Amino acid sequence: MQHATSADGTPIAFHTTGEGPPVVIVGGAFSTAEAAGPLAAALASAGYQGVTLDRRARGDSGDTTPYTPEREAQDLAAVIAAVGGEASVLGHSSGAVLALFAAGEGVPITHLFLSEPPFHFGEGEPADDLPDRLQTLVIDGRPEDAVTLFQREGIGLPDAMIEQIKASPMFATLVPLAQSTVYDAILTAAVSTPTDAMTSVSQPVTILRGEPTFPILVRAADLLVEAIPDAELVVVPESHDHSADPAGTAREIAKRLGTP
Repeated sequence: MQHATSADGTPIAFHTTGEGPPVVIVGGAFSTAEAAGPLAAALASAGYQGVTLDRRARGDSGDTTPYTPEREAQDLAAVIAAVGGEASVLGHSSGAVLALFAAGEGVPITHLFLSEPPFHFGEGEPADDLPDRLQTLVIDGRPEDAVTLFQREGIGLPDAMIEQIKASPMFATLVPLAQSTVYDAILTAAVSTPTDAMTSVSQPVTILRGEPTFPILVRAADLLVEAIPDAELVVVPESHDHSADPAGTAREIAKRLGTP
């Protein structure tokens, strides 16, 4: 594990796997560097350096308030600087939203791979006060309730699935990430419809989605490929239900980046 220091002084933990051109993996809600390990290994097998990171308020990374999407874009910039100054980036779910936002902010990304970004484009938007209600639960010492609230209103999981998760060993791993749900809610609300800076990025953009996946993500992918000139939409058949299959995703990345 290594640390990069973001512009506001926040330490951002990252791990590298393999050698070759770096591909930085930015996870979505409740994701950590550890969760992206299999994808990093698949990229390493293809000749790339897989770089996984703990977004702020997660895992071994720190946190500095107040949160803004711009600060989290600077986090990604710090990791990219630490691994050579420029990199391709694979973002999944809200991590894809962050990756595209960061590219619009001028972060030195050479190729963008956006896996199932949950852009709403004005439809089915979460309540405006969701970040505030999440933060109140965290401050009040109720991180479990923050997790379930985000699952219900931020992600849109049905109550039956939420109860299954609460009864599983997985739930205990999600609770320490409660503060990060506030940040994901702020980020995805701020750019629920991509800005002009995001849709006019100069980097090559590949939009990835699985089959089957949630209808909102199919719609988001279709609208995003229309909004970004020359963007490419790729269906990864191994990815299902909002996953990013490591082997399939690494294969599609390698096709577009070429042999190192």
